Order: sequence, then C-alpha cells, then structure tokens
Amino acid sequence: MEGHTATMSNVGQYNQVGSYSGVTDADPHRLVQMLLKGVLGKLAVVKGLISRGDVAKKGEVIGQAMAIVGGLRSSLDMQAGGELAANLDGLYEYIERRLLTANLDNDVDIVIEVTGLLREIKSGWDAIPVESRTKITPESESA
Repeated sequence: MEGHTATMSNVGQYNQVGSYSGVTDADPHRLVQMLLKGVLGKLAVVKGLISRGDVAKKGEVIGQAMAIVGGLRSSLDMQAGGELAANLDGLYEYIERRLLTANLDNDVDIVIEVTGLLREIKSGWDAIPVESRTKITPESESA
C-alpha cells in the first residue's frame, strides 16, 4: 500500500464527504483511511435513499461516492505500487462500474456488494503497521 501518495485531488474528494477538519494535516495513510470511511458513509446513505425511493438524492450521493473512489484510484502510484497498485486499480474500476449499475437499477444488493469490498480494503489499510505507513526513510531522504 506504500504506492499511495496524497494529492490535492484527494483533499478535494474528501471535502465532498463533508468534513475538512484534519485533512490538510493528514499524512497519506490517514487521508486514505478518511476517504475510505467517507465512501462507506455515503454508501450507507445510498441504501436508505434507495429504500425510500429518493431517486434524485440517491443519484447525487452515488455520484459523490464514485468521485471518492475515483480519487482513491487516481492517487495510486502505479510505478512504486507494482502489482498491488495494479490490483487496486482494477478493483476500484470494478467498484465504479458497479456503482453506476446500482444507480441505474436502484439496486441495493450491488451497494451491499461494493460496501463489502471497500470494507475489506479499509481493513487491510487499517492493519498496516505504523512503522510501514510512510515512504520517507533515512535512505530515501538522502537520495
């Protein structure tokens, strides 16, 4: 997961989640955690909106969720991240397609499927040991 880098687009994506507090000072690892938490929150809202039949608001919130996933995807460092970054890119692309289908078909089951995938990603991300969370090491600082 070291292939992720913080970008201003990530900060912009998190602003859509509704909270700016702490984002500007967040390290790349924490920023990704916040984005994953934000997209999971959006999907919880989407499930309720589909159940209530609020099509307009559902489309808006799914759009926000897709923007966050797009931000996560665009922040992948494909060179440094290697196979892991490539796998995440494919998974994020799949999630984006599934969310589009969920929006078009008002399908709660797809939202549940995507939520499970994102929870697995978040669980893995949260499990990264603190000492492995930064790309800056004494060797890289002198390079």
